[in-house]
Amino acid sequence: MENRAVTFPQTQTILNGVNVPNVQLDDIQAILNMRDAWKFLLNTVNEEITFEYWCRLNEYIARNEALEWGKLRTGTVGISGTDYEPPVPNKEKTIEELTDILYDTNASATDKALKAFTWGIRGQFFWDGNKRTSLMLANKILILAGAGIMTITDKYMEQFNSLLLDYYNTGEREDLKQFLYQNAIQGITI
Repeated sequence: MENRAVTFPQTQTILNGVNVPNVQLDDIQAILNMRDAWKFLLNTVNEEITFEYWCRLNEYIARNEALEWGKLRTGTVGISGTDYEPPVPNKEKTIEELTDILYDTNASATDKALKAFTWGIRGQFFWDGNKRTSLMLANKILILAGAGIMTITDKYMEQFNSLLLDYYNTGEREDLKQFLYQNAIQGITI
């Protein structure tokens, strides 16, 4: 969770239900929201991914962080560090794009996950929590296929942010997808 001044031990303490001094309330809310989103995902791992399911992920992730959560945004948003301004989403077009990604018979689960992630972060479909929602969607795709999980560790955050900014500016996702494939997806070795 980028831009959160919370250490791993503090996160563990928060998840254990103990108050942590000097941690911002919005950071605590984001941690609890991610916990709840993961619980939802794991409890519904075999459910089909639909537009409504994706919105539910955002509902868990952005709860109490935005004016509305779990619904497509209806106004403009800006993205720090770039002049790129994502268009206001159209529900029918968004459903079509999501469906095209999910049911692409020529793509592996890993490729679908990476496409879904990059599509969601550039589209900024919700008022808040777009990267986290896109990451959860990618993980749902990966887990459902038994293809691992995706997480961006602190070690790679600076490089990720640089590639992300390039992607916002150019719309070219291949460098970002390749980076994520090499550094952010952990499979399971049996």
